[in-house]
Amino acid sequence: MDLHLLLDNLTNPALLFFFLGIVAVQLKSDLEIPANSSKFISLYLLFAIGFKGGLELSHSSLSMEIIWSLLFGVFLAISVPVYAYFILRRKFSVQNSGAIAAAYGSVSAVTFVTAISFLEIEHIEFGGHMVAVMALMEAPSIIIGVLLMTLFKKDKQETCDFSKIFRHSLTNGSVLLILGSLAIGFLANEQQAEGIKPFTTDIFKGFLAVFLLDMGITSGRKLNDFLTKGWFALIFSIGLPIINGCFVAWFSQFITESVGNRFLFAILAASASYIAVPAAMRIAAPKANPSLYVPMALAFTFPFNITLGMPFYLYLIQNF
Repeated sequence: MDLHLLLDNLTNPALLFFFLGIVAVQLKSDLEIPANSSKFISLYLLFAIGFKGGLELSHSSLSMEIIWSLLFGVFLAISVPVYAYFILRRKFSVQNSGAIAAAYGSVSAVTFVTAISFLEIEHIEFGGHMVAVMALMEAPSIIIGVLLMTLFKKDKQETCDFSKIFRHSLTNGSVLLILGSLAIGFLANEQQAEGIKPFTTDIFKGFLAVFLLDMGITSGRKLNDFLTKGWFALIFSIGLPIINGCFVAWFSQFITESVGNRFLFAILAASASYIAVPAAMRIAAPKANPSLYVPMALAFTFPFNITLGMPFYLYLIQNF
């Protein structure tokens, strides 16, 4: 691997704040970001990236590449949880396997935002339609996860309200905000967009750094709790993202020639949801253990992707 990619990533101030959060937990510091502030920052990040994606999308005409990109994203969100489920069933229950599979078929908006920041550091362009791809990948995996749990559960008397699950997955705050911001950015003209540029662009990296500090604190706490749960979950939470990321980094060349778009596809395939899916699984799979699938995504997959995963996938795309 080209070491400058790894060095650029590991010395990124936003990422260093993530490590600071982990260190704070290990030192038993009382450092924390207030819950309300953390929620506001996460909403801001989704709003900013959606709005900027909409602006970029408005500058490009609808092409076959965009259509294939959207279809490919949905395909990944459907196929990944299916094969992940059968791997997970070797060790976990139907409910836990379905919830974890849904998390790894879905995407992490924060990982996506961090990946965009990484591309900007490397001065690599990407298409605004990739924001739409990310948004479309949230819901299908939740539906597939619930379907798998329903098909393979032992108690066939239990019923699941799919309309409620589907509605929740589409109206989830993160999905609704990213899609709404994308649409607003698409409709806004250049002069209107310029008026809020200081808010959507100039302060973006600062907010990202504070949010990653909060994610570091949260990950550090989950890490301590999770280490007692065995090696299989740990290997899965690192191994599956590597397999998905490497395969998509290679296969995406048949969808788009853009290095930036291929990189984002790899990151989306490698990421796991720790916000939208857990919220949906509280309704769909109350017997699934959130202390299992949340730490897998947040304490292992997320840190791996934003530290080693991003430079590794970009290296594969640029050299193979």
